[in-house]
Amino acid sequence: MARILQVAAYFLFLTKLSLGQRVVSIQKGPLYRTEGLPASIACNVTGYQGPSLQNFRWSIYLAPFPDREIQIVSTDDPHFTYAVYQQRVQSGDIYVERVQDNAVLLHFKRLQKRDTGEYECHTPSTDVQYFGSYGAKAHLFVIPDTLSATMSPKAFSKEEGESLELTCEASKATVKHTHLAVTFYLVQTGQDQATEVISLSKDFLFIPGPLYTKRFAADDVRLDGFGATSYRLSISRLQTTDRGEVFCEANEWIQDPDGTWTSITKKDTNRTTVWVHQAGNYLLRKVINMLVVVRDIQVNITAESTVTVGSLLEMMCLVVGSVPDPQLQSVLFFNDTEVATIDPDGVLSVKNIYEEKFSQGRFLFSKLSPKTFSFKILAAGPDNEGTYRCVVAEVQRTRLGSWKAIQKEETPDHRLHVNVSEARNVVLSMANNEQFVWQGEALSLLCEADGDEGSLSVSWWHLPQGQRQPQFVGGMEQNGVVQLGTSFGTPRNRGNTRLEKIGWGTFQLEIPFSTLDDNGTYECRVSEKTWNQAAGPNWVLKLPVTVKSLESSLHVNLVSHPPRLTLTDTFELKCIVQANYSSPSIPLTVTWRFQPVKSRVFHQLVRITHDGTVEWGTPPFQFPKKTQVSKYSFHSQLTIHDATEAETGTYQCEAEVYARNSPLSNSPSIISAISQSVKIVVTLPDSMLKLNSSSQGQELYVNSNTKIPCSLLSQSPGNVRLAVIWYYSSLTNNASWQQILEMNQTNVVKYGDDFNTPEGKRKFHISRVSHDLFELHILNVGASEEGSYLCCVQEWLLSTNRGWHKIGEETSGLTVMKVKSTESKMSVSKVYGTVYCSMDNSGSPASLYSVMWYRSREDSESKMLVHLQHDGFLKFGEEGHGRHLHCYRSSPTDFVLKLLQVEMKDAGMYWCKVVEWHFYTNPGMWITHGSDESRRITLTVRRSGRNQFQTLSENGFALSLDSNSVGHTRST
Repeated sequence: MARILQVAAYFLFLTKLSLGQRVVSIQKGPLYRTEGLPASIACNVTGYQGPSLQNFRWSIYLAPFPDREIQIVSTDDPHFTYAVYQQRVQSGDIYVERVQDNAVLLHFKRLQKRDTGEYECHTPSTDVQYFGSYGAKAHLFVIPDTLSATMSPKAFSKEEGESLELTCEASKATVKHTHLAVTFYLVQTGQDQATEVISLSKDFLFIPGPLYTKRFAADDVRLDGFGATSYRLSISRLQTTDRGEVFCEANEWIQDPDGTWTSITKKDTNRTTVWVHQAGNYLLRKVINMLVVVRDIQVNITAESTVTVGSLLEMMCLVVGSVPDPQLQSVLFFNDTEVATIDPDGVLSVKNIYEEKFSQGRFLFSKLSPKTFSFKILAAGPDNEGTYRCVVAEVQRTRLGSWKAIQKEETPDHRLHVNVSEARNVVLSMANNEQFVWQGEALSLLCEADGDEGSLSVSWWHLPQGQRQPQFVGGMEQNGVVQLGTSFGTPRNRGNTRLEKIGWGTFQLEIPFSTLDDNGTYECRVSEKTWNQAAGPNWVLKLPVTVKSLESSLHVNLVSHPPRLTLTDTFELKCIVQANYSSPSIPLTVTWRFQPVKSRVFHQLVRITHDGTVEWGTPPFQFPKKTQVSKYSFHSQLTIHDATEAETGTYQCEAEVYARNSPLSNSPSIISAISQSVKIVVTLPDSMLKLNSSSQGQELYVNSNTKIPCSLLSQSPGNVRLAVIWYYSSLTNNASWQQILEMNQTNVVKYGDDFNTPEGKRKFHISRVSHDLFELHILNVGASEEGSYLCCVQEWLLSTNRGWHKIGEETSGLTVMKVKSTESKMSVSKVYGTVYCSMDNSGSPASLYSVMWYRSREDSESKMLVHLQHDGFLKFGEEGHGRHLHCYRSSPTDFVLKLLQVEMKDAGMYWCKVVEWHFYTNPGMWITHGSDESRRITLTVRRSGRNQFQTLSENGFALSLDSNSVGHTRST
């Protein structure tokens, strides 16, 4: 109940924090995921203003360049993605799933090694004022897939009631701490769905499948782990329902920093066939074995049923079954007449009446793989209409070198219908649906033919204004060969002319950079050849095109955000160019200028030319080191990081448009314009630091662990570093405050004078759980740790000259800790031959437990029988070795010891000892956290008469329980 109240209070605290203040939260990292497998990262935003539907932008920062943002994908801007991720985003390999209006998931269908980095989730502001956190980051590490799972493929033929043992080898070599789950599945004969038999879960619990629960309880089905990588499935009495294919699945799990377990990879083994027949049914067993030996093949043919004249047709003859590397021969029939044969060596033999079509390349018959044959007709005609069939034979060589058929199979008849093309129309238009372009824009023409698919060729012509003779621009033949005219065949001022076929009947002519010389009338001449290579119809279409000159006015506007900022802030300036044209191909150069406060002139800050060259001027030395500049179609952005008083001043930008006919020369610009001036002021920030000042209390048992939170209600935005100091005071009167430890703004931890000892360093640790929560960890609490605790948080800013400035300091409320002694949490009971050991509470979900069973007799000292380790493996003691003992964990808090065959020497006192284990990242291993022992119970074994207690023991012994407890111990 106390844990539920703590969780509820934490979420109430987050709710209060988010009111009126935007908070972006990303899935807590670092996250470790496996290469080649899917992965996702969660992100949400709270406390925002504006519409409920929020947008998200995802970026990555790679280790070699931790300050360089690479934009991946967003929910609001289709042009947000950088080129390096463009293909993966467009193909859907990377995408964003909206879970709620304010929550999304970033998905990777197949992780790549280069996806390792720090991911940032950013939300564009919809708030009235800029307040809160607008982004959050988390590291993702892509690790190799080291998981392997193998099981020797075998076939078993068993009688009902016989036993079966299968061993699965599963191993991993992941550098991080992971858990391995192993599950055996059965695919029953005649079924497609796999049924779970039994599994060892990631929590090291043995869990039977729904259909095997009773058999597991009866010890008929069990799973044992031995060694480090071996897992054995044992079925002592097979049933006919166990008939089918058995395989083993290994599943590797990792615990994320938020405490949840995530599967990072899984592997399936080969399947083992198990036949279970009724006892004495020998004939059925022989028939099954014969069916296994038979080699069988099936042949299928795949192709379109209807094609148009002149189109490409491909038929695939696919073989299913047979041995892995068969010797196959394929024969193709058309209207029951043999066309061609391919032998196992791939040698083609063509019948006489089809030799001409094969020699002309109109027919192709080939072997694509040992079990796949392909027949192609490059241009289908009416004479190709009819019935096709494929016959495949498995063959072997005779002593004379010829091929002899072992077995053969043929496909069903495939009927092909060839449609004759109807009359078609051809249309010529501009891609921009206009009849003009601006000077420098791309001139793109489309020539489109409708109707049934056919074999078309096209040629383009240009008639300049004032001339009578058209010029040949270029052409494309039916086979795709392109030929360009003399004046268009080499790169020129207008760029490389491109001719493309973007659909079976759509042809495109594109001049990337138009000039005034491209004015005039364009012609598209289309011709069609029929299936028998005879001359077909022709179409000639014309379209006048105007290229407008860049003599319009040019306007430049400079926008800043924000105009006033504080030390170490980042600010952006946008230079927006406005014109009567909007081509991204216009040669545009942008120059940024800066005027310091005490200067009367502007200095060139940076210049981005139309060819992408960046030229830095001679401003103060700090600008190139912390300034980012970018240029897009008609705007440029200047971003200055880590602002100081030196960046206070006036900024402006100039845009210049150059002639397209000489983009790389030193010729002057055609048009230029200068923006208005914008003044930027940089000041020191006010601290917004506030801590949770409420007091709280903790009451703990000796030797338990605890953590004391230090919660930030608010903090200053920007690149502010935090220092945290923890203090302690005993509960005695007038006790002074002692400094436990300090983590300064550079994350260096220093212990106070009274705690700078090996014991103090072992017992006290500090961690930062999130951007607004620090925790003091205290291990193995003792009476000396009783007292009051508080934290002091300081805000620091680092200026460009590497000087630190403290801008705020706050102190938290008190946490009073009291320590009390522990009591045993174990109980033990017995029912017949089974002893139960139970914990009084469920313990921590992050803990694992091991149990040791002991027995003592009057004539000997206490002996350990069996040890069920925290990783699920069994270790038997001298007294338990070789005996019929079954030890397992039936639930997270219950342990069971079964005596499968009771003997007189089993009498004595039994008890259990449970040890709690915690995993510590440093030093990266499981460490004992505490232990406790149960009370002892006495097991008495009496010899029974012939008819007494027969239901209890078939060996002549009866069991009874002495209800008097004989002792109670606990471990410290």
